[in-house]
Amino acid sequence: MAGNLRADAARNRERVLEVARNELANGNRLQLNDIARKAGVGVGTVYRHFPTPHALLEAVFGQELAAMARIADDALGIDDPGEAFTFLLRSILELQLKTDGGLAAIVAAVEDAQEQTTQAKHEMRGATDELLGRAYQAGVVRRDISAEDILNLMVGLEQAVKQDPGRADVYLSVLLAGLRANQSG
Repeated sequence: MAGNLRADAARNRERVLEVARNELANGNRLQLNDIARKAGVGVGTVYRHFPTPHALLEAVFGQELAAMARIADDALGIDDPGEAFTFLLRSILELQLKTDGGLAAIVAAVEDAQEQTTQAKHEMRGATDELLGRAYQAGVVRRDISAEDILNLMVGLEQAVKQDPGRADVYLSVLLAGLRANQSG
């Protein structure tokens, strides 16, 4: 969408995105009227580009969502299923922590505002399903765990790490141990 905008409209869109990033970095929710005021643009300008706060969130974290899909694809290139699975979870956690909940909210959303969001989520889920299938076959992950379970667990892991960032490796290793096939799957 941004590629076909007039120069002034593109500047306004980028200014809105910059203000939204700052708001999120400061722990604030995306309130479109406040974003417009802080960006120095009209409310109609913000709503024209981003009809909902979720649409704005998708635009802010679009690159990170695409990176998440690339991570899942990179994990598919790792031959060892256990190593691939560990790489996937560790890399996604690192990415999630950079977005302070925004990425998790986009992944968990039932409806998407942008087609590229839907596509990235589809690619990520497909790669995660394939990784799980390989991990099941190798006996390294419980068979009662689905891709959706993994996404939910990653949201919980992100919250735990936010409480004590120094324990990220411990929490990730506990999650991985609980996912091992010999645990009861």
